Amino acid sequence: MDRVKLQNRTDTKFVFNADILPIVLNEIKEFYSILEIKEKRTNSYKTLYYDTKDLQSYIRHHNGKANRIKVRFRKYIESDLNYLEVKFKNNKSRTIKARTKTKDIETNLSDSSKQFVIDNSYSFFDNKEIIPVLWNSFTRLTLVHKTANERLTIDLNLGFKSFSNDKEENIPHIIIAEVKQEKASSNSDFIKAIRKQHVRQSGMSKYCIGTALLHENLKQNNFKERILKINKLKK
Repeated sequence: MDRVKLQNRTDTKFVFNADILPIVLNEIKEFYSILEIKEKRTNSYKTLYYDTKDLQSYIRHHNGKANRIKVRFRKYIESDLNYLEVKFKNNKSRTIKARTKTKDIETNLSDSSKQFVIDNSYSFFDNKEIIPVLWNSFTRLTLVHKTANERLTIDLNLGFKSFSNDKEENIPHIIIAEVKQEKASSNSDFIKAIRKQHVRQSGMSKYCIGTALLHENLKQNNFKERILKINKLKK
């Protein structure tokens, strides 16, 4: 894991039906090691996303703008670790992540957390207040390639809940796999295997899709294709 921290990286995502996962895992098992924590290979995550009151992070992503920011608290359940993370996606399609340990997920930002966001958000929020918007939970498999500088995360059992009300949406039939590399390459053993199943590369932001699913009145034209794909894979 230390070899593939990849805090400055490229991400290549694939979204597909859960039925395909066992086939792909069987094909790639000789190429990857799997992360095991306390004798568990599936690890639970809980996330709380922050945004401005007018949802500038969401809107900017929806509108296809480069140089965008996501702010979130993430709890690693099995490890009992909590981090505040700021993810910056630049106009060269690179993801740069800054994170700091916290005692727990904060539903009100502490002074130190506010300062961390200010220091790492490239003036994105322009001193606007940010508030908690969306809860997200999922189970993750983390694989590390045995020879290449590559990490693969496979997320399943996705669930979303609005912070402001009790509205929820669960999509357990969907898998989001993400290949993290220093430089994007289709020579990944996972990418080769998933393409054999006729699955094409497809971006999907958990924050944006969860927010769109729970807020029908939001601008979401550019996410309709992804939402239709979620509904189609459900059948």
